[in-house]
Amino acid sequence: MLSGSCLCGGVRYEISGRLSGPLYCHCSMCRKAHGAAFRTRASVRAQDFRWVQGEALVTWYETSPGTERGFCRVCGAKLLSRFERNPRFYGLPLGTLDDDPGVKPGMHLYVAHKAPWFEITDALAQHAEEPG
Repeated sequence: MLSGSCLCGGVRYEISGRLSGPLYCHCSMCRKAHGAAFRTRASVRAQDFRWVQGEALVTWYETSPGTERGFCRVCGAKLLSRFERNPRFYGLPLGTLDDDPGVKPGMHLYVAHKAPWFEITDALAQHAEEPG
């Protein structure tokens, strides 16, 4: 069981299953949403995710057609992404986890859009866009 929370502690969640596909995303939406050079995320099955506290504090913003990002309306912490094209999975920012996720990112995605001031220095695979 993994647990996570927002910055102010008003929202808490639990994950009963395994995370998959951890990666670093350098797309401009992730950079702007997180105020950082990239977002570190993994996928979680919707059936394995549950709000424990503060679900009413989660506000959803549609960043692109069919994709919504949930964040705490009190502290602004990014908590979850949900996808109309694949509702069985959520995108989980790993930074909101309170526990060790047991996985590490295995690639960099959308590096064609990375911040020009950031240099990738690890040996992980780099994809200019989403791998086909």
